Amino acid sequence: MTEAANPPLPLDDHLCYTIYSVGMAIQRLYKPLLDELGLTYPQYLVLNVLWREEGLTVGGIAERLALESSTLTPLLKRLEAAGLLRRTRNPDNERQVVIALSEAGRALRGRAGCLGAELTQASGRSPAQLGALNRDLRQLREALYTRLGDWTPPA
Repeated sequence: MTEAANPPLPLDDHLCYTIYSVGMAIQRLYKPLLDELGLTYPQYLVLNVLWREEGLTVGGIAERLALESSTLTPLLKRLEAAGLLRRTRNPDNERQVVIALSEAGRALRGRAGCLGAELTQASGRSPAQLGALNRDLRQLREALYTRLGDWTPPA
């Protein structure tokens, strides 16, 4: 079979590229809002996890974000230096580092609420439409990770 008989698909026909480029567009949309909060997008994701469930270990946060703990540690150190969280050793297991929000980290939650509204407005879709799209993409993600066998989504 020749290459001409089987040309590559255009990028826009690749689901992986579409999902990647949508993610990049969302990060660009959020960037000015996050800049006002003094956060990067990955820092915002970590804070989102902690706003829902405080007192997680570094490993617990990494699992929820599908990251390696070693990737997360420098980010957590920067958030601690900014006064948004505290890292302490688990007294029951010194190898674990437990993460807790500071008062400033908790206070930031109310100011960060505008991001979802910005996405809804910019997308031209209703919250229900975006919710349905999000559910479909989560199901796809979970099916792929299940197939790979290396990630279990949190309950």
